[in-house]
Amino acid sequence: MAFALNSYPVVYRGKFGAQGWTGTYLEKPHKTPEEEAALPKAEQEALANTRNQYDDMPLVNYTTQYGVSCFEGLKALPQKDGGLALFRPDQNAARFYRSMKGLYMPPFPEADFVEACVETVKRNVELGFRPWYDPEWEHNAFADADSVYIRPFSYAEGGIGVSVSQEPWVMVVTSPVSSYFSPGNADAIVTERIRATPNGTGWIKAASNYLISALAKHEAKEAGYIECFYLDATYRKYLEEGSSCNVFFYLHAGELVTPELGDTILPGITRASIIELAQDQGVQVSERKIALDEVFAQAKECFVTGTAAGATPIESLTYQGKKVLFNHGKTGELTATLRDTIKGIQYGTLPDTKGWMVKVC
Repeated sequence: MAFALNSYPVVYRGKFGAQGWTGTYLEKPHKTPEEEAALPKAEQEALANTRNQYDDMPLVNYTTQYGVSCFEGLKALPQKDGGLALFRPDQNAARFYRSMKGLYMPPFPEADFVEACVETVKRNVELGFRPWYDPEWEHNAFADADSVYIRPFSYAEGGIGVSVSQEPWVMVVTSPVSSYFSPGNADAIVTERIRATPNGTGWIKAASNYLISALAKHEAKEAGYIECFYLDATYRKYLEEGSSCNVFFYLHAGELVTPELGDTILPGITRASIIELAQDQGVQVSERKIALDEVFAQAKECFVTGTAAGATPIESLTYQGKKVLFNHGKTGELTATLRDTIKGIQYGTLPDTKGWMVKVC
């Protein structure tokens, strides 16, 4: 399973008040990692539930009642040299700042965000909670690699009337994570649901955006697909993004296309990194509208990108019973190259010439 509700014991908690932002680190109940692994499953779950309880935070608030919240997702990745490093946390910090500002919250300072993420991981490492690099991961393009998932999120003060949050908390929790997509299925479908509308919150990593994603992803999975893609809300003809990832199409003419950013598409950090890596290799990259008809007629490769997805190939796309197969159902050459390059940088098997990795230990 990619995600599990099994937080590491040290969490960060920041609070906005009259003096601005203040923060502290909390150490939740725990044993050693070895002792926890030896516990019966029921006791493991009980301990995990204990670490997920915060009795001094309000249940009825603008987050639980109206979805007034935003979050981030990033990873600390085991390095080949034995260390741990975060991938581009400054970019997550900037997006979190924009998200909070877009929801009319006092935004969390970017430097504090990076420090909180690094320090939370470091404190858990000191207690023994961390994954170690496994050379076997290299044989499968790191598809089964472990890492530390870092989830910063906002949580509103108590409130019952429809309103915005003026004194939010920011929490940073971490947990072990493995591969996001299940092996053996790389087929996607176009959903009839609408993820975001113009002048909405599609550009914000708002918690409320992910309700539609959860429903559409569930429906796709029930129908036998690994992922679903959305069409635009206005014309219902242009591809926008996946349930929790950005999407790329490599056309027969040699153009790599990803939908242009706007207020309905989340600006992914992996997306931006892949664009830069592709341009470094001399690939023509276009950020523009791409219609479903063009994809069916011209695309020879397709892949999705995201913190959880990495760069994952998509073998086929189905819409209203019509199906297109990419690269004869096999991972394309460009897709594989970009996937291997970004994974190599992230796990330390390739040099980080761009300064993207921030060392933890």
